[in-house]
Amino acid sequence: MASERQARLGDRIRVILAERLEKGLRDPRLGFVTITDVRVTGDLQHASVFYTVYGSDEERASSAEALTSATGMLRSEVGKHLNIRLTPSLEFIPDALPDSADHIADLLREARERDAAVAGLATGAAYAGDADPYVKPRDEDTPAAASDDED
Repeated sequence: MASERQARLGDRIRVILAERLEKGLRDPRLGFVTITDVRVTGDLQHASVFYTVYGSDEERASSAEALTSATGMLRSEVGKHLNIRLTPSLEFIPDALPDSADHIADLLREARERDAAVAGLATGAAYAGDADPYVKPRDEDTPAAASDDED
């Protein structure tokens, strides 16, 4: 469980990096990058920066290379804005959230298609037995069955 200080530092690093990327880097390989989350270790020495890139697989790969090459400059930028003794090292990790969301959307689409197919089969279906298979309570007016106890 992350401490409050880790969470605050992670949020601050995320804002600093997002602002710096918004101003732009002088790297043409960098695409439309969004910083989604930053997690800082307990000793505040390492920060894992999760990001997403809007675009194709080529753009994702080139943006990953651009971020890796700009890590030192981005770390110095973070160090300028933070008031802590040691600046954490940065590790850029592509966020798997969009891929997971696409997979879940595909599963939901498949479930809707199967539900529609089942509903289509059910429209022309008939009961295998009686329409109402449940036992009904007897009416008071009907005589009870004769018992075998009479001698």
